[in-house]
Amino acid sequence: MERILIVDDDADLYQLVREFLQPEGFQVEAAYDGPRGLERALSGDYGLVVLDVMLPEMGGLDVLRNLRQKSNVPVLILTARGEDVDRIVGLEIGADDYLPKPFNPRELLARMRAILRRSHDSANQPSNKLQVGDVELDPGTRRVQSNGKKVELTAVEFKLLEQLLRSAGRVVEREDLAQEVLGRKLSPYDRSLDVHVSNLRKKLGPAAGGEDCIQTIRGVGYLFPVK
Repeated sequence: MERILIVDDDADLYQLVREFLQPEGFQVEAAYDGPRGLERALSGDYGLVVLDVMLPEMGGLDVLRNLRQKSNVPVLILTARGEDVDRIVGLEIGADDYLPKPFNPRELLARMRAILRRSHDSANQPSNKLQVGDVELDPGTRRVQSNGKKVELTAVEFKLLEQLLRSAGRVVEREDLAQEVLGRKLSPYDRSLDVHVSNLRKKLGPAAGGEDCIQTIRGVGYLFPVK
């Protein structure tokens, strides 16, 4: 069974989520405040962390910042409906995806499975390296280098880079990337894919000529250029 950590101070919500997820093959455990959630998330015992933004003692975004300094465990953040700033900041500092509250448990399950599938797919791929310019990606070891330096990526960033490198020199449409990387369609105002691309640009650094290593093709999608 996949072990899932729910970090949320709402005990009733945790019980409802646990009762829904256990029959789906998940072992679900809880932490009810930020410091305890961070401690348990750093233990390495969980395949996924579901993290509420509003937590006592230490907010969810602070938990995520501290977690990302030491761990790339997949994280799904829970935000209040309409709090776009929390979602964007959460994605910028390393969340794999988000879900607004209140949510349908089936939507939570779908988002969780998509995140875990990305993580497992990356871990189980053969070691056939991809290299475009100064960027090298090894699917088997999940190792990425840019200009000879190791780059630490989250599971969603790794999957995004892999898709772009496999299509290097060709434009990849946003909707196709969303399906491959996030496992879902984008809603009209969903900027999550764009934030992940922005994070990836920052981590890889500029291309040799100083331009973005990932180009935006306005109204269409993204391109990893081949020089």
